Amino acid sequence: MAKTKRAGRLTLLGRSAARLPASPAEARLETFPNPAPRRNYRIHFETDDFTSLCPVTGQPDFARIDIDYVPDRLCVESKSLKFYLASYHNERAFNEAVTNRILDDFVNACAPREAIVTAQFSARGGIALTVRAEYPDNREVVVDGR
Repeated sequence: MAKTKRAGRLTLLGRSAARLPASPAEARLETFPNPAPRRNYRIHFETDDFTSLCPVTGQPDFARIDIDYVPDRLCVESKSLKFYLASYHNERAFNEAVTNRILDDFVNACAPREAIVTAQFSARGGIALTVRAEYPDNREVVVDGR
């Protein structure tokens, strides 16, 4: 496939006039074909510039977000990921929900072989919080010892 055809499906890359989505529901993670689909290799994204809002107080929660994944047929385009993560700026949600939603949206966009989202939220009230969500999650859930 020609380079221009592959890049033609990307709506954000190379377009400086693109505006940030107002919410994660508006955002779109864009993908492109994996250039080495037969090989297992890891891609690592990281940002210290993540903000969402506490659902109770409305105060900002700041975090470092790390996304590690092994692509299958598709890779996530980094500018669309930047816009997607920025769309949480006014989103009210608990840190655990934010981390799991990022993983779910990421997996839905590119269907990776595996993915891990780690969100390290800055301390509030003297307590920092780290949430790690993984795909696939093949662990069996045990309830009440059964």
